[in-house]
Amino acid sequence: MFGSLGIWEILLIVVVIALLFGGRKLPELGRGLGQGIKNFKNAVKGEGKDEDKTRDEKGN
Repeated sequence: MFGSLGIWEILLIVVVIALLFGGRKLPELGRGLGQGIKNFKNAVKGEGKDEDKTRDEKGN
C-alpha cells in the first residue's frame, strides 16, 4: 500500500504530523478525512443512480 516505505518511515511521518498539528487537532483531522472518504465512496456508488433518476424524470 505504501510502496517502499518501511515501518520506521511511516512512524516518522506519524510523529511529524502529531508534532505539527498537536493532540487536539488530530481527532478533528481524522474525522474530516473519514467523512471525505465516505462522501467520495457514496458519490462514486451513487453516480449511476442519479443518471437513472434524471432519465426517469424526463420520461425516457
